[in-house]
Order: sequence, then structure tokens, then C-alpha cells
Amino acid sequence: MANSAQADTLSPQGTSAPPGTTESLADLAARYKLTVSGARPGLVSYVKELYRRRHFIVAFANAKTRATYSTAKLGQVWQVLTPLMNAAVYYLIFGQLVKTNKNIDNYVAYLVTGIFVFTFTQSAVLAGSRAISDQLSLIRALHFPRACLPISFTIVQLQQLLFSMVVLCAIVLGTGEPLTLKWLYVVPALILQFVFNIGLSLILARIGAVLTDIKQLLPFILRTWLYTSGVFYSISAYTKSAPSWIAYALKANPGSVYIELIRDSLIESHTDISVYTWGLAVGWALLLGVGGFVYFWQAEERYGRG
Repeated sequence: MANSAQADTLSPQGTSAPPGTTESLADLAARYKLTVSGARPGLVSYVKELYRRRHFIVAFANAKTRATYSTAKLGQVWQVLTPLMNAAVYYLIFGQLVKTNKNIDNYVAYLVTGIFVFTFTQSAVLAGSRAISDQLSLIRALHFPRACLPISFTIVQLQQLLFSMVVLCAIVLGTGEPLTLKWLYVVPALILQFVFNIGLSLILARIGAVLTDIKQLLPFILRTWLYTSGVFYSISAYTKSAPSWIAYALKANPGSVYIELIRDSLIESHTDISVYTWGLAVGWALLLGVGGFVYFWQAEERYGRG
């Protein structure tokens, strides 16, 4: 009886020891180097594993890109047609009716650039919010860093933007803008926006994994963000008589920051940015990129658990 009582002794973790031994299950697991299935790895280990999966990330993004418009007759042409039609609607309403084109020399290039650049972030946010909740079968079937999914979806949006940039550049040249060395600044600006979008996508992916109703709320949030990002009007012109903090807040808004960087690169008459604007772009990219990654990683073991 004494041996039986000794064998049934509970470990400090509340787990019964195996029959015939007083060693706890936790000690046995430690001795044989067993770990909890699906446990969150350390941050450095997680980054290394994510890097090892880089080919999977790219392949998954390419597959998603091909599948997105596979049932549409025009296929990936819709990647360009959608923002162009949005630009046409905004030009009619805001450029012709509301007259927000005042004090803007090349309003067509100004507006189209704003629409294309903001659509990149908007699409990344919407895709990121569904990255986990819409891929539960894949998550439960395979073991891989869950951050692969929102990163892949952001790469999909980058691929679509790059395809659209060809049309954007043609429109800008067609409106009389010269091709200058400043166009090269588009590359670092898009890289910074891409990092920012990844961080934002990771944050929304974690939130969307638990709060699935966020998908219903996001369109309203993004529409408000669109209206405060100077997509179809000049923030400087419309905040001349407003308190200085309002102008500062609108110009520091990341949606506006990345749009202004691209506009300054492509449109010769656009000179509404400074070194400070580049500093904001770097700051937003680091803040959201690093912060969003850590925030997503902290819930790694909970994704797909139901």
C-alpha cells in the first residue's frame, strides 16, 4: 500500500507520476528533451525558422496571385482596372464637383498616384485580417511559422502593386511629367511601405484570428483613413486655416507619408515633403514592422486552436 501511495503521488505541476516511479512527468519530459506540441519558440528561433520557410512564403504568394483572378475573363488586368476605376470616380466627384484640384498642378497624376499607393496598404490590411481565420485547415494540417501567411498575403499585394506601377508610370509620363533620377526614390519608398504593411497585416491577422467581426468593421476604418490621407486633395492647402496640430497629424499619418514620398518622386511640381517625411516613413516602418511581428509572435501557439 505504501508503494502504491508513493507511485500515485502528484507532481508539483499536478500530474501523476508513472507507475513504479516517483519522478514527475515534467522531469521525465525534461530528461528525454520532450517539448509541448505547438509551443511558441523563442523569438530568434522563430525568425530563423521563418527564414528557412522563405521559399514556401514566395511560392504560396505566387499561387495566391494566380488564383485570385483565375475565374475572371480579364484575369490580372483587374489589378489595374480596379484602382483606375476608383481614380475615375474620385476625379469626377472630388476633382470636378468638389473642386479639390485647386493648387495642384498635375491633378490626374496626383490623384492616380494616391489611389494606387493607398490601395496597396488597404489591400494588405484586408488580406491580413483574413490570413489566419481563412486558412485554418492549412494551419491545423501543417507545422510552420504562422507569420508565413500574413507575410505571403502582403507579398501578393506587392506583386499586384508592381504590376500596376507600370500603368501608373505610363499615366504620369502621359500627363507631361519628365523622367528624372528622382524616380529612383520610388524603390526605397515602396520598401518602407512594404515593411509597414507587413507589420500592420500581422497585427490585423492576430486580431482577426480571434475577432472575426473585424472584417465587417475594417471597410469603415479604411474609408476614414482614405479621407484623411490626402489621396484626392492637398493637405497643406486644406489645413492653412486649421490649427497646426491638425495639419501635423494629417501629414504624419502613415497613409499620407508614403503617398507623398511616391508623389515627390514622380511629379516634378510636387515639393511638399522634406527629410522629416523620410524620417517618418522609416519610423512607421520600424514601429509597425518590428512591433507587429513581435505582437503576432506572442500568440503563435494559439492560432488554429479553435
